[in-house]
Amino acid sequence: MIFAVLSYAPILHAERTQLPDKIQVDQKESVTKVFADADEWLNSGVLLKKGMKYKISASGRWSLGPICGTTGPDGVGNSPVCGGAYVSGSGSLLVGRIGEDGEPFAVGRGVEFTAGEDGALLFKVNGGLKIFCSGHVTVKTIALSPPVEQKVFSGKSDVDEIPIIKTTSNRNAYAIVIGIENYRQKLPKADFAVNDAKLMGEYLSRVMGYPEENIVTLINEHAALGDFVKYFEKWLPNNVEKGGAVFIYYSGHGAPNTKTGDAYLVPYDGDPLFIAETGYSLKRMYDALNKLPAREIIVALDSCFSGAGGRSVIAKGARPLVMNLQSNMALSGNMTVLSASSGEQISSTYDEKGHGLFTYFLLKGIKNEDVVKPDGSIKLDDLFGYLKPQVERIARKQYNNEQTPQLIGSKKSSR
Repeated sequence: MIFAVLSYAPILHAERTQLPDKIQVDQKESVTKVFADADEWLNSGVLLKKGMKYKISASGRWSLGPICGTTGPDGVGNSPVCGGAYVSGSGSLLVGRIGEDGEPFAVGRGVEFTAGEDGALLFKVNGGLKIFCSGHVTVKTIALSPPVEQKVFSGKSDVDEIPIIKTTSNRNAYAIVIGIENYRQKLPKADFAVNDAKLMGEYLSRVMGYPEENIVTLINEHAALGDFVKYFEKWLPNNVEKGGAVFIYYSGHGAPNTKTGDAYLVPYDGDPLFIAETGYSLKRMYDALNKLPAREIIVALDSCFSGAGGRSVIAKGARPLVMNLQSNMALSGNMTVLSASSGEQISSTYDEKGHGLFTYFLLKGIKNEDVVKPDGSIKLDDLFGYLKPQVERIARKQYNNEQTPQLIGSKKSSR
């Protein structure tokens, strides 16, 4: 079903971008022409609504000049010398953005996306020079769904009540905690990822003996690719001493490299279309962790990497992968990885608890009397034995999904 929610009004091709004076509501779709020689961004006359899902399709032929060649809106066949001015790639690529200050994004022959903000939908050819440009493409914009209901958890779940457990602080224990819920590339929201990360940080400091000053928490825009490199490849090696403990927690999107099959964490500025250049691969992370002189390294990933949905994303047009996460790992003997799901599955949220499903039962296990030993220690085998069946049960019961957490590595005590 196509919902009649687009706002449309015509606008001339070479005008400066501006909102139309009159808006006609209840239009099912908008069709506009984008000319290659236009100096300014073309205002399509469509006002996008935050949370609304849209489909854009484009057809036609245009050229940036005899050197560049003639292409369709995907820019395929464009000369490499005619590069893009707004996004990387072909200069003949059709690009769009939301509002005057929006981040440009690739449209090509078509794209589906959820608007991250209200604003006018603008189009332009990706190339910079307009001296010998000719031709145009016809662009159709359709609203696919009503605004997506944002998942907001206003109350507190039982795991939000942090247990009072006496534990000895370990001055040589370091943690990196990452939660990315909103992405710069307007990827689907990773619901509750920030909530997950903040609470995990509190459990680490108040329950598991990690000093607050030894915990780095990276949230949304503070978890860009450069931050991953800085803290995994510089901060940890500069601080972790022989015999220390390291805990890594990640809540957010994962993505597969469809060419190599490698699994990637998606930083705040990551782009599934260019995941090898903008993502942080699990292999790179494990290589960095393997070099540390720590006695124990624990990695907990509330993410998935197949691209099939949930907490995973994939480049448009690519098919989800069945990934063998273990084959992508080269773990040292002191490292253990807890993953929210197997390679072909998705990782779900637990909406009524306000957390990722895996994270909720991970935290619930840390405070469970049957898991915690009298001396306050926790064996990862026991923790995993608790959370795995719980996650599987809720995934089947509430979502009709199979979600099977994985435990890979040395399985030593977590504290």
